[in-house]
Order: sequence, then C-alpha cells, then structure tokens
Amino acid sequence: MKSTRITALAAIGVAVTLSLTACGNGDSGKDSSAKDSSSASSSSPTSSSPSDGGSKSEAGSGSGGSEAGKAKPGSGKDTAAGAANGTTKTGGKVTFCKTADLAIDARDASPDKTSGRIDITMINRGSTTCSATGFAGVDIKDADHTSSPIERGHAQPRITTLKPGDAAVFDLAYDIDSSGNSLASPTNILVTPPNETHTVSLKWPAGAGAIKGAYTDVEVYPTHTTE
Repeated sequence: MKSTRITALAAIGVAVTLSLTACGNGDSGKDSSAKDSSSASSSSPTSSSPSDGGSKSEAGSGSGGSEAGKAKPGSGKDTAAGAANGTTKTGGKVTFCKTADLAIDARDASPDKTSGRIDITMINRGSTTCSATGFAGVDIKDADHTSSPIERGHAQPRITTLKPGDAAVFDLAYDIDSSGNSLASPTNILVTPPNETHTVSLKWPAGAGAIKGAYTDVEVYPTHTTE
C-alpha cells in the first residue's frame, strides 16, 4: 500500500509540474506576442516615411518642372524688345544695318497741299540680314550752309529687320507754307541710319512743299518695313 501511495504522489507531482510549465509557456507566448505588437506599432511611422518622402519628391519634381517650363529671356514679350535691340525672335544676334550697306533716297510724298511729307527709303544692299529699327538721325541743310537737327515725332519704333534686298522707310512730316513767304530754303537732308554714326547727304526732293515755320517744326518718324 505504501508503495502505491508513493507512486500516486509522484504521478500527481509530475502532473502539477507539467501544468505549471504549461502555464509558464503560455505567459511567455503572450509576452512575446505583446512585444511583437508593440514593435509593429512603433515601426508604423517609419513605414509611412517613404510615403512622405515620395510626396515631397513629387512636389520637388513639380517645382523643378515649373522652373524648367518658365520662359527664358529672349522669349514671349521679351522677343519684341530683343528684336528692337538687334536680335531675332529665335534669340540669334542681328547686327544693325551699316550705312555703307544701305541704298538711301528721298522723295516727296505729300498727300495734299497742306501736309508736307518726305519718304526716305533705305534698301539693304548687304549680304546679311540687319536691323534698321528705331529713329534715324536727320538734319536739314539750308541754302545758307547751316544745318538744323530734326525733332522726333511721338511714335513708338516698330521692329524693322531687313533681309538682303528688303526696304525700310521713315518719314519727315511738316506743314506746307503756301504763302510764298517761307524763310526755309532746304537744299539737303543729312541722314544717319538708326544706331549708326556714318551720315549720307540727300538732295531735298524737287517739288516738295515749302516748310511752314522753322526747321524745328519738322518731325521725323521711326522706320518701318514696306511690306
């Protein structure tokens, strides 16, 4: 009987030990699960970082694209200004027309007997395209051998680019004196093309109306193409 009790007690002890071990392992599993859950929770901001980074990268790319898409100097509205300063619409450099490359003449173009007008034509005889944009310098020489500079009229210059053989025109405008008492006796027109320093002397057109007032009452207007 004693042997049987000892055996039974030993079996109970083994069972209790196994039960405690099982409980211990269960707690350990829970702790491990909790730690894993905590670890996963703390890593979630890191996993969203690439998303944030991607968003910033796209914004940066958009900004960069915007900069790249901006108009550069020499395009859009600046083209007209550039052409007026001797550049083409594509940004290529065009030199101003040289006096030596221009065939220049003057003719009477009065529309009536009260409005005097003289057209001065400049033809590009050079081998390259050039710019004649702006106001020509003009003096009128009188019979007494004095000369007077002509004032600019109120007008904006127009882009005047001349290919070989093309012509540009500018006008002198004044009031005609039909009284027969004009004090002006013009003999020559001294013309300096826009942005040039060399001058040519043209004969005052025969048949042009007499100038009313003084030479300071004559106005010169900017060049334009004949097209």
